[in-house]
Amino acid sequence: MDLTLSFGILIVVLLATLALGVWVSLAIFLTSCLGLALYTPAPVVKVVTTTVWGALANWSLTALPLFIWMGEILYRTRLAEGLFRALAPCVGRLYGGLLHVNVAGGALFAAVSGSSAATAATVGRLSIPELIRRGYDRRSAMGSLAASGTLGMLIPPSIVMIVYGVAAEVSVARLFIAGIVPGLVLAGLFSAYIMLEDRLRPSEQRRSEPRVPWREALRSLSGLAPILFLMVLVIGSIYTGIATPTEAAAVGVIGALIIAAWSGMLAWPRFLESLAAAARSSTMIIFIIAGASVLATMMGLSGMPSKLASGIVAAKMSPAALIAVLTLAFIVLGCFLDGISIVLLSTALIMPAVTAAGIDPIWFGVYLVLVVEMSQITPPVGFNLFVVQGLTGEDIVTVAKAALPYFFVMVAFIVILTLFPSLATFLPRQMLG
Repeated sequence: MDLTLSFGILIVVLLATLALGVWVSLAIFLTSCLGLALYTPAPVVKVVTTTVWGALANWSLTALPLFIWMGEILYRTRLAEGLFRALAPCVGRLYGGLLHVNVAGGALFAAVSGSSAATAATVGRLSIPELIRRGYDRRSAMGSLAASGTLGMLIPPSIVMIVYGVAAEVSVARLFIAGIVPGLVLAGLFSAYIMLEDRLRPSEQRRSEPRVPWREALRSLSGLAPILFLMVLVIGSIYTGIATPTEAAAVGVIGALIIAAWSGMLAWPRFLESLAAAARSSTMIIFIIAGASVLATMMGLSGMPSKLASGIVAAKMSPAALIAVLTLAFIVLGCFLDGISIVLLSTALIMPAVTAAGIDPIWFGVYLVLVVEMSQITPPVGFNLFVVQGLTGEDIVTVAKAALPYFFVMVAFIVILTLFPSLATFLPRQMLG
């Protein structure tokens, strides 16, 4: 059967099952089993059982539930309150004022939590009511929060990077290091947009805060001590080679428990809540990984990825052209699938094509996380949009419109990352060789 036709049939089946409300993991699994039965001579049951076991019996995946649990513990502490009080006197000097708390707070919390939604929820729980109380435009507050929450995926530790590293057999530690500079640059672009908008459309509601003396502003940064403590424990242990990402995740959980105890929030009910929430999220991700592993095996046995790679080579498509095509495809996928599903589906199908085009898998991992970030603020399944909707009570269309300018900022950053790939590849080579 023709490659385009067979691939088209599988896409239709996948979209149809998703449209019927079937879980993403189950939809991927059913589509994969159909592909195995139709396009390969392999025994379906045997392939499924061995593939799922091989995919999940991976030590690197142990870091996944640990980082998720760490984020859930921190979500239930007073960390957001400390972030706001520490950052407000400093960023209030900038055009856009306290809107920058969403960006700076998102970047800092991203460094101790691998979840985009957790980052947006933790920072926004305090910043949104405070910004609205002080007279800031609701649209600007919502848009900056939804976008800044996506930094939780790019700035390490990142759950999506762990999933990509395991699926693509790429070093998770290298991916973590590769995400530092792009994450900081993207945060800077978000802040630059906030300042530009404030300059172009100044108003009484969107004003710079009264200047606080530098001595007082610097003194307020002591409120960042808990999050900096956790950053040193988690990120520092990985970058110095003292711990693997999995070991660092365990250390991070201990550090998060210490912060929770220090803030007086380590009550037994909250502890159980964090554990249950982490178990639910981890189980969902594990099921998606299991289904995607079967999909990857089906793709390999059918020869679709190799044929796609051969077609790209024959078409003499440049890496930049391939990235442009993939970006458009990922934007469409992001409207229907969650980030982890996009990563696993794309890894199963296009990694041979990416390799054939001569694209660095570490750079591609950072790029893939970036386009997945974009899916967090695109309707109808953008998770960050729902988080902000829950915090503000606005309808999803209003929230999506508020986040739209930041979507285009991300598109611009993809162009920058493509033109200057060393933004993602320089630091891993310098630190790990």
